[in-house]
Amino acid sequence: MQTVHLQFPLQNHEVIAPGQIVAIGEFDGAHLGHQEVIKRAVQRSSELRLPSAIMTFHPHPRQVLGLDKYAQVLTPLAAKQEMLERLGVDTMYIVNFNESFMRVTPEQFVEQMLIPLQVNTVFVGFDFKFGHKGAGTPDTLCELAKGRFVVEIVRPFHLNSHKVSSTLIRERLQSGDVAGAEALLGRPYSIRGSVVHGEARGRTIGFPTANIGVAEPFVIPANGVYAVEATVRGQKYDGVMNIGLKPTFGTDLLQPTLEAHLFDFSETIYGEPIEVALLAYIRPERKFASIQELIAQISKDADQAKSVLAERKTMQSS
Repeated sequence: MQTVHLQFPLQNHEVIAPGQIVAIGEFDGAHLGHQEVIKRAVQRSSELRLPSAIMTFHPHPRQVLGLDKYAQVLTPLAAKQEMLERLGVDTMYIVNFNESFMRVTPEQFVEQMLIPLQVNTVFVGFDFKFGHKGAGTPDTLCELAKGRFVVEIVRPFHLNSHKVSSTLIRERLQSGDVAGAEALLGRPYSIRGSVVHGEARGRTIGFPTANIGVAEPFVIPANGVYAVEATVRGQKYDGVMNIGLKPTFGTDLLQPTLEAHLFDFSETIYGEPIEVALLAYIRPERKFASIQELIAQISKDADQAKSVLAERKTMQSS
């Protein structure tokens, strides 16, 4: 998949693939609903033997609008690119979303973005909005196409009577329901970062941890303890991770830390990239009366995580 960065309006832009089939959306999370839109576009491109493309926006439009709850995203750009590539898309267009683009009308978007790209068919979700203040809807897009390209509107994707959406996934994560988020995403929710130096307390109490520095604006799930699978140096390791403020140690942290204890792992990995998939919620974070009580609970957490992860693997293999 090739990646092309676009600025509005397109000027002297070389058309990468005339007649392409384009799915348009923010696609934060690349969840099951997004996948349905993208898969249908890829399928149509295969049927018509035309190239497929994704058009997305960066940074997240709601970030530019100043909506605080969107300061963090489910899939920062690099993660989103990888996920979309796996769906078989030929080209990913990343439109620079800034305050100027925010004022573009639906008509301008069509005439100065889609028409110059020579699109054949555009796929959008049922709730797609575009143009200044979200004035454009899928019906608007159909009207503005004027027969120059086809518009396909994909109906909402439901799972267990719930409409799959990025908002619902955020709610699941913010309540610690990583299993619920996984069902909506179609994969475990993962956070990427690098291993940074911490206070080395874990090592002194028998549970060394990888302290994860998150450079990208991932949504961080609710404080608590989770069973996880971490990928380090291309290898996967089961583990248990705490997200929180470490109240037992009387810290005055303003932001939660992420500390993962990996089972059967003793390598030094400071500065190394790490990806952690959150597979099950074990318990909320709480303050313990003593370090000894904390150590006993961590041991229980580790045993529970091992049990949960073993059961998960058994179910996946059956």
